[in-house]
Amino acid sequence: MATQEFITHSAEETVALGRTLAGMLAPPKLVLLRGNLGAGKTTLVKGIAEAFQAASAEDVTSPTFTLVHEYRGPQANLYHIDLYRIDTPRQLETLGLDDLITNNSILLIEWGEKFARFERERDVEIALERVDDRVEQRFSEPASKRGPEGSPELIEENVRRIRITTT
Repeated sequence: MATQEFITHSAEETVALGRTLAGMLAPPKLVLLRGNLGAGKTTLVKGIAEAFQAASAEDVTSPTFTLVHEYRGPQANLYHIDLYRIDTPRQLETLGLDDLITNNSILLIEWGEKFARFERERDVEIALERVDDRVEQRFSEPASKRGPEGSPELIEENVRRIRITTT
């Protein structure tokens, strides 16, 4: 097993990391996405989908209520799956996830750790953790260049630790 760790400081950096990580996700792959609510799992998927030319970042949304989002690209079909609301093996079975596994598919599964099956079958695990969320007021220009009407700009920083483990 190999593990790599990255730190991102914004949603944009997390999307960019997703684009970079796509290179290690040649299909077929089963990828577990771990992290608390708001950790950045869907943000990372935005970059992965862009890298596979399956969707633009703006078109990738959380599958919390639909459970499965499909993004088709020329090299791979991505399935972004959210199992947060799935509690039993019977409920899982009704999703028909086995039908999605093909030679050109990548399953990106949030909350898959709830089911031992995915722990065993995963090819890659990506764990996202919020390290620091800050919203600060900063001046975008030095004081010497600001006029009396100069006002601070809100800068939001979302620091995330992202750990990728491959089998």
